[in-house]
Amino acid sequence: MAEERTQQGKPADGTESHDPDFPEAFLSFMRQGWRDTELPVGPRPEVPNHAKRRAALAEAFPGETLVIPTGTEKVRANDTDHRFRPGSDFAYLTGDLEPDSVLVLRPGGEATLFMRPRSSRATDEFFRSRHGELWVGRRPTLKEKSTELGLPTADLTELDAALADLAPGRTRVLRGFDARVDAAVRPYDGARDEGQPGRDRELAIAISELKLVKDEWEIAQLQEACDATVRGFEDVARALPADRAVSERLLEGIFALRARHDGNDVGYGSIVGAGEHATILHWVHNHGATRPGELLLMDMGVENRNLYTADVTRVLPVDGRFTPLQRQVYDAVYAAQQAGIDVIKPGVAFRDVHLTAMRVLAEALKDLGLLPVSVDEAMDPASTVYRRWTLHGTSHMLGIDVHDCANARKETYRDGPLGEGYVLTVEPGLYFQPEDELVPEELRGIGVRIEDDILVTADGSVNLSAGLPRRSDEVETWLAEQREAGPRLPG
Repeated sequence: MAEERTQQGKPADGTESHDPDFPEAFLSFMRQGWRDTELPVGPRPEVPNHAKRRAALAEAFPGETLVIPTGTEKVRANDTDHRFRPGSDFAYLTGDLEPDSVLVLRPGGEATLFMRPRSSRATDEFFRSRHGELWVGRRPTLKEKSTELGLPTADLTELDAALADLAPGRTRVLRGFDARVDAAVRPYDGARDEGQPGRDRELAIAISELKLVKDEWEIAQLQEACDATVRGFEDVARALPADRAVSERLLEGIFALRARHDGNDVGYGSIVGAGEHATILHWVHNHGATRPGELLLMDMGVENRNLYTADVTRVLPVDGRFTPLQRQVYDAVYAAQQAGIDVIKPGVAFRDVHLTAMRVLAEALKDLGLLPVSVDEAMDPASTVYRRWTLHGTSHMLGIDVHDCANARKETYRDGPLGEGYVLTVEPGLYFQPEDELVPEELRGIGVRIEDDILVTADGSVNLSAGLPRRSDEVETWLAEQREAGPRLPG
């Protein structure tokens, strides 16, 4: 019989092809003399929040069983894996951060977390398997995890039998995270929408729309992520020389150190664009260098330990002062961002934030002599020629994903109104490509984006990332203060 292997082609017992054949004397010796200890765990304070989310999801699908996997580790190269990051929807519903786990939510809200428990000393897994605790550290027992998360738990080895017992017509699966789960529960219908069978697509939509409104605990997580992000930008500014070049990757690494120290990681690939690289919207190569006299655009965010992320962009004049032309472009973007923030309150259409900011940018482009038509004509949906210099939208939802609630329906998100508890970015920008012959030479290679994370409140909004200055004069003062303070290590 062929050796049983996982969906990633590795032996199912967690060993590797290059593992040695140990002599029995060594194996026998390794099984002796180990003290057993329990982890000092208690219920997490956010357990009630996760329970409310599961109850709301179960209520949306009465009489049905819902299966939500977190996903598996992904191969980086050969037998090394990327650092595991839990599936966002799974983490949103459970708070569990371990790989391979699966939440099964049965009718009435009865939930079971199937998980890989601690490697028992009754077998050799604890020292021979790639899952063993002498290799990867102590995993919680079923009891410890149940206490921590307030959820009944079961051994992952029991999952296949549990899935085999489910009726397809009364089961929905969040697909694309775990191939074993996808194969075990066949789709009930053949309708396809963006890779999900129709019924399962409805589950993904429901979770995304629950995530639109952040509860108090989530808002605190986002504020924590924003505060850590502020510290990360300060770290970078303190290491940014005014009179010589440094690599974009050095600055990326300095921020990443803060993200790993104060949180889980960066929330997305950091964009560090010096000079004309600032005009490339998703510049993540970061192999350039800063130059005095140019601008530095940095789009970065810390993901906190509960996976909520900030998403902030700032533009700094490398030598400490904006040139008059740089300031003109920067101030236009700042005015557009402020106009967008000013209209935010419950009931305002999501798209109106974008349109408000874009009109300010269109007016600025007209003042620069770039628009080939009037501002009104440029803003007409049949034209939008202003977008040549500001390609992207102004906002997206933010939360446990940097682009949160991505599966929500257009009528509840893109074409819907803002609600109290929503958190969205406001991030207009102007980008003048080095090769653009429709702009004056002195503008080419200038890119400016200003981005903040905005909470919709009962009567307006709050800027969660307000710890970083936005006005051009304030940015200059702040940069000088950081440089005077000097470099620091997180602590």
